[in-house]
Amino acid sequence: MANTARVGDGPETIAGKGAIVTGGTTGIGRATALRLAADGAKVLICGRHQRELDDAMADLREAGGEVHGMTVDLSRREDATRLFAEADRLLGRVDILVNNAALGAGGIGDESESDWEYVIRTNLIGYLACAREAIARMRAAGAGHIVNIGSMSADVREEGSSVYVATKSAIQGFSESLRKEVNKLGIKVSLIEPGAVGTDMQPDKETHAAQAESGEMLKAEDIADCVLFCLTQPWRCDVVAVSIRPHAQEI
Repeated sequence: MANTARVGDGPETIAGKGAIVTGGTTGIGRATALRLAADGAKVLICGRHQRELDDAMADLREAGGEVHGMTVDLSRREDATRLFAEADRLLGRVDILVNNAALGAGGIGDESESDWEYVIRTNLIGYLACAREAIARMRAAGAGHIVNIGSMSADVREEGSSVYVATKSAIQGFSESLRKEVNKLGIKVSLIEPGAVGTDMQPDKETHAAQAESGEMLKAEDIADCVLFCLTQPWRCDVVAVSIRPHAQEI
């Protein structure tokens, strides 16, 4: 296995590493980008909308560190290619990929065919395309770490969310199989499956703070801390999958 000489080393550091965070303009992605930049990573975020990107970049620049951003639509394969080409130019290396860009969706009967196809291309094909691009670069380095942000929906499979559940169930299986494919290359794969998190995907945004205080909802920063935990474990440790839910969430 690549990098076997590193077995027994202490915790990993992300300082100076190149990190891509997809869906990094809002919610979990934004909080994760802030956390990684604060710990010294060189961070490139992406999102679909210029206004959200500008807002996120203002926060990132205020926090300090080397940060970059661009607009992409990861439902399109060519945009994944463009993202990583920009990472090569701006970061010089890709050590970390946080696959996070995803859309909420309801049941198959509630979505038009074009709508649920777009969600599938974003939530699933986008993850695969970005992972493929990252692995091509990490393979050459003999090291790297892919963190896929999934969802508890892969296991709970709640009624009325069949399109979303389909994509997150696929990410769960993809992550487990991908780890077996790339482990021998020195590349780690971690899957984080959050429960309810106070982001734009959750309704009634004005109640999120109160729900977090009562233990009914996680904050985006909680998932960002979990991402950092996965990335900084000693080389000998693979955090394969994490299920993280609010204390008061029973399912």
